Amino acid sequence: MKTDNGQANQINGQQIQLTQAGLDELKQELKELVDTKLPEAIDRVTKAREYGDLSENSEYHSARDDQQLVQTRIDQIGEIIEKAQIITNTRSKTVIGVGSKVTILKKGSQAKKTFDVAGEFESEPGENKISSVSPLGKSLMGKKKGDTAQVQAPGGVVEYKIIDVK
Repeated sequence: MKTDNGQANQINGQQIQLTQAGLDELKQELKELVDTKLPEAIDRVTKAREYGDLSENSEYHSARDDQQLVQTRIDQIGEIIEKAQIITNTRSKTVIGVGSKVTILKKGSQAKKTFDVAGEFESEPGENKISSVSPLGKSLMGKKKGDTAQVQAPGGVVEYKIIDVK
């Protein structure tokens, strides 16, 4: 799961939809950051401080930057977990929502694509998990097998037929 500083601002004051698997993955990442990455970063800062003059100590500045990145990610994950709303796919297996497995067919194509609709912070397109707030995800939410969804793309509107929903 990847987030950037822009996403951190989007979660202020909002509940965040996650699957249980997504929440578990975030908790595991948080544990690794707190138990391993942060202590390593702090240790690097401490060792770099021993090199002397901090104003020209590139090792120190690099280590501090790394420590700040780790701490920022810890803070982001903590906020996501705090605002998490666990989505269980208890809704009808025919209506697309977070947690649904969807098969679509692009108009004019013969190649079907199957993917999971994931919460905003657990999408991983390389693993066939698309975000429910992505352009395609938004267009599919609430639709059923047999419906069509239209997505505004840079080259124009793309139409998809929903082949299956699980």
